[in-house]
Amino acid sequence: MTLRYDKHLEIDDLLGLYRSVGWNAYTDHPEWLQLAVEGSTYVVTEWSTDGELIGLARAISDNHSIFYLQDILVKPEHQGHGIGRRLLDDCLERFDRVRTKVLLTDDDDAPRRLYEGAGFVRTADYPDAELNAYVRID
Repeated sequence: MTLRYDKHLEIDDLLGLYRSVGWNAYTDHPEWLQLAVEGSTYVVTEWSTDGELIGLARAISDNHSIFYLQDILVKPEHQGHGIGRRLLDDCLERFDRVRTKVLLTDDDDAPRRLYEGAGFVRTADYPDAELNAYVRID
């Protein structure tokens, strides 16, 4: 398997990956997905030896004060092999000098273990400050 850094991915590869994890909000509007990936600050992908896109992480950042991990996904048949962690670690290394690192995720055990293992803390549990996270999804 190989990590690659490229924001200009074929839409069919992107749709296959996002559909495999059921992220229909992205796949219902392929043109938005393509523009979102291309407009990201940083994109890292994982490819199988036969050229299949099997994982992706993308970030938005000002490269100084905030890094937002927008997407991190791995095809279900490849989950549990450290790919998600490798993608996450790559992003954290790229933005290691950025003060605030943020992500939103579902409240499932697997993502929570991944993110907590990388040092992320739920805002409700953050020990050094009272924090709230607000979101509006239209």
